[in-house]
Amino acid sequence: MERVNNKGINRKKRLILLSFTVAVVVFGLWFSGTNIYKFAKGYFAYKTVSSETQVKETEQPIHNKEKSGELYPVRPKIGDEIGELYIPKLNATLPIFHGTDEDELEKGVGHFADSVLPGENDNSVLSGHRDTVFRKLGEVGEGDLLIVRTSAGEFTYKVNKVRIVDADDRTVIVPKPRATLTVSTCYPFDFIGAAPERYILVAYLVV
Repeated sequence: MERVNNKGINRKKRLILLSFTVAVVVFGLWFSGTNIYKFAKGYFAYKTVSSETQVKETEQPIHNKEKSGELYPVRPKIGDEIGELYIPKLNATLPIFHGTDEDELEKGVGHFADSVLPGENDNSVLSGHRDTVFRKLGEVGEGDLLIVRTSAGEFTYKVNKVRIVDADDRTVIVPKPRATLTVSTCYPFDFIGAAPERYILVAYLVV
């Protein structure tokens, strides 16, 4: 009788051990499968992000190149027409020539050759005669727009400040920490002879 009971107990132990083994195997397969899935998912996610990053990095230099000031692959020569200045307040469109000698100022607005070109970072300086192209410039003030169109595109500046300075004031052409358009003409507008001052519009690039 005791031997029969021992056989029954051993059979139960074997069944319990077998069930435990099966459970461990099933759990191991499930765990491995889950981790393989997670690994695969993570791997493909990484590859996707990596590919997108590479594309962005490939495109980035072109974007930076446009923003770094390389808007003009070919620099103009003195006397070249480089674009036009549109003043919405006056409904006036004026040609811009590279240089501020009398030859350029007789034809339109002159661009000070030692300053950056329109659209580039720093201070782009334009000048014109008060009795020709800029005879109504005194009507333009803070908040008004100045639009420059060149081979590099269209650049919209907003007048931030109006200054009246002496004719020999060199602060008009100093470098600026941001894209700036400085427009200058003689002042007072109704003065007869060589005017002693300059009417200055300082405008910042907005578009």
